[in-house]
Amino acid sequence: MNEAETRKDIIDKRLKLAGWNINDRSQVIKELHIIVDDNLVEEASTPYSGRQFSDYVLLGKNGKPIAVVEAKKSSVDASIGREQAKQYCYNIQKKQGGELPFCFYTNGHEIFFWDLENYPPRKVHGFPTKEDLERYNYVRKARKPLSGELINTKIAGRDYQIRAIRAVMEDLERKRRTFLLVMATGTGKTRTCIAMVEALMRAGWVEKVLFLVDRIALRDQAMEAFKEHLPYEPRWPKVGEKNIAQDRRIYVSTYPTMLNIVRDEENTLSPHFFDLIVIDESHRSIYNTYREVLDYFNTITLGLTATPTDVIDHNTFKIFNCDDGVPTFAYSYEEAVNHIPPYLSTFQVMKIKTKFQEEGISKRTISLEDQKRLILEGKEIEEINYEGTELEKNVINKGTNALIVKEFMEESIKDPNGVLPGKTIFFCATIAHARRIEQIFDSLYPEYNGELAKVLVSEDPRVYGKGGLLDQFTHNDMPRVAISVDMLDTGIDVRELVNLVFAKPVYSYTKFWQMIGRGTRLLEPTKMKPWCAEKKAFLILDCWDNFEYFKLNPKGKELKAQIPLPVRLFGLRLDKIEKATELNEEEIIDSELSRLRKQIDSLPQNSIVIMEAKNELQRLDDENFWTKLTEDKIEFLRTTVKPLLRTISGEDFKAMRFERDVVEVSLAGLFEDKEKFGTLKDGLVEKISELPISVNIVAREKGLISKSQSNKFWDSISQEKYIELIEKLSPLMKFIDSRVAPLGPAKFDFTDLTSTKEFVEFGPQNEAVSIERYRKMVEEKVKELTSTNPILQKIQNGEPISEDETNRLAEELHDANPHITIDLLRRVYNHRKAQFVEFIKHILGIRILESFPETVSKSFDQFIADHSYLASRQLQFLDLLRNFILEKGEIEKRNLIESPFTMIHPEGIRGVFSPKEINEILILTEKLLAA
Repeated sequence: MNEAETRKDIIDKRLKLAGWNINDRSQVIKELHIIVDDNLVEEASTPYSGRQFSDYVLLGKNGKPIAVVEAKKSSVDASIGREQAKQYCYNIQKKQGGELPFCFYTNGHEIFFWDLENYPPRKVHGFPTKEDLERYNYVRKARKPLSGELINTKIAGRDYQIRAIRAVMEDLERKRRTFLLVMATGTGKTRTCIAMVEALMRAGWVEKVLFLVDRIALRDQAMEAFKEHLPYEPRWPKVGEKNIAQDRRIYVSTYPTMLNIVRDEENTLSPHFFDLIVIDESHRSIYNTYREVLDYFNTITLGLTATPTDVIDHNTFKIFNCDDGVPTFAYSYEEAVNHIPPYLSTFQVMKIKTKFQEEGISKRTISLEDQKRLILEGKEIEEINYEGTELEKNVINKGTNALIVKEFMEESIKDPNGVLPGKTIFFCATIAHARRIEQIFDSLYPEYNGELAKVLVSEDPRVYGKGGLLDQFTHNDMPRVAISVDMLDTGIDVRELVNLVFAKPVYSYTKFWQMIGRGTRLLEPTKMKPWCAEKKAFLILDCWDNFEYFKLNPKGKELKAQIPLPVRLFGLRLDKIEKATELNEEEIIDSELSRLRKQIDSLPQNSIVIMEAKNELQRLDDENFWTKLTEDKIEFLRTTVKPLLRTISGEDFKAMRFERDVVEVSLAGLFEDKEKFGTLKDGLVEKISELPISVNIVAREKGLISKSQSNKFWDSISQEKYIELIEKLSPLMKFIDSRVAPLGPAKFDFTDLTSTKEFVEFGPQNEAVSIERYRKMVEEKVKELTSTNPILQKIQNGEPISEDETNRLAEELHDANPHITIDLLRRVYNHRKAQFVEFIKHILGIRILESFPETVSKSFDQFIADHSYLASRQLQFLDLLRNFILEKGEIEKRNLIESPFTMIHPEGIRGVFSPKEINEILILTEKLLAA
């Protein structure tokens, strides 16, 4: 295809798709004649003077050139037109005046966009609309420097949130376009993102934002957050909206919804529609499945994840152009817990194991009473022999689940009344497992009328929306227990959660920490619920040795990437064609080639993956390609075409799975591998036998179903019979109901016993146990003496006491417990200058005494919030200064120009802050050390 044909058949159509009328000279000028003189050439750095012809010039609303498109024929590299397009842009600007046009160069299949003087070229999926270009032009002119832009600390005012936003802003000004924030669950990733969006909108850098999540519940949660913090920004979707509106500023969507939108044949959403895309919970599976969405909207991209930096997948760092282990910004769970005061809740772990889990279910472990019952029922005890690891897989025992529920009800953190458990998530293995746990709650605790525990799974439509089960669990007293299968493992924000029950094994370290993260959020003092008045820590009941597993396997078990079914089927067909070619089986070659081509025809033509491969796929349009498949052609099909089959969706995958099995059996037959053929054939026969003849449409194929069960059928098997099986039986596979499959787990109701119940040390907790015990001892002793001690009673009533009374009170408390001394009190309450009476007032709740670390941290947090314009290096310096004061308890002016501060700048504070800012910092430190 030459250049003229490329323009007519491909580029013209793609411009029309973007709304450009190529025959209207008020919109598009073709072959614009540019006369270039020597002076102009010199200024524009072009290599020649004379006449130039720009293939397409797109005009803005003012009638002036807003973009130039340079076309090359489809068979050459589009980049050949790169320098040419740039020259045209500069020459047009010089000749006609106005703004520098945006630069595009293309071979029809590949389009590159170059925002000259701002960003390097990047590959884009399609041309922008006129509105897109006008927006780009406005942003280019109107955007303000981000270095001086304030951050809205009412949305995100914590020091690390400000540092995260500033890190992204500074990288934006360095022309970067991809960013990765790693922030522990509960540290406010969404709020940080919203504050960043607000600042970027205010500074004129972005106008339209897409926030992507992986579940409907998280979409609704994100919508509420944007509504709370950016109430005046128009959002999509509104309640009941299905079609995407194009007049909003904030868009929140699930990945599948957005993939369907961009693949829709009637899609009117430009690839240039968004200025910023935020990917919530960025991890490898998202990119494997939905990378197409990000490729379609090739724009500024911000990834958010709570996965610890040391276990983030290499490919995730690569996608965001970060070095391994070095995201744009990171803030860990340990940092949040150890902050003073803590930003996240710590936790305790109680390990619970039952006898059957540890020893299995067999004649040796089943109680005599249960054995007698089995004999009366006519069952063989010797046939029962299961390992503990088989529970909820090959064997189900109601007694084990009931024991776990009872232990939970006994050990869980309760509400203020001390009767019912606080808000809890039960993590279950399957939906059936979750329903069994729900039934056990209902049967053991009928007095709560089935409201105590509810199953919340994404498949249930009653979970979503206002008044749905998730809304009830979040905002109402009941249910107290949410029984979840995957749905509540990540992202859900319920601050009042005080119990997590791991009723299943977990093998992914990433998912494990996301699940723990459900409980890490602290309460908001202004929004406390009656069923959760305080939350010092949360409790994890681990019923499957998950913590032990991750101590031994710190990164968990890496799951092997599965080859998509259409890719696997295509590969088997190629293998079969290769073998048939070797055996000169022309009938098989022709038959499989025909079905191979049908698979290729089923590729989604609107998929960006397919559109980008069209240049290579043109080779398949030539009938000569299919006349004889040579080795190089098969290699092309295997390496170039086969991976594209991953884009196929919406197929009857039960039918495709059966088709794959048939092709696999036939391939084993061609290789004369009798053992493999026999094994695969037996599996296929068993699958066919499961077809329900009671269904009319299945009954029509009763003859073929019956014949395929006989050895005679397989002894004389042929390509024709294989095709008959595929064509007639594969569409019937959907009638096999897996829930009533002949084989399923064995079910029992044996009494189980608790064999292990102990607290486990894991994570950053358990560090201040002795201090907490001392405080508790002092506080209990003071409160105990208050009812009889007249001096304590005077303090409680707000009456002044003399120095003599203070000394007498100190002696009495010391006599009651020799460990109660002013020195110990100052150390334990971390306050170096407080007097004895101040500690007593603190214990009695009359006046709260802030510890020195709390005072320092709050003062620095407030200072940073009041100076939200500070740069990353300045924020880093303040963080270092805070830690220095906390560690040393003092600081002098000379320290600020010595190590460790000279690590940030050789001149210390003088090289980082202005004289005015230095003075403010010195005032801050003087106040802290005088307190």
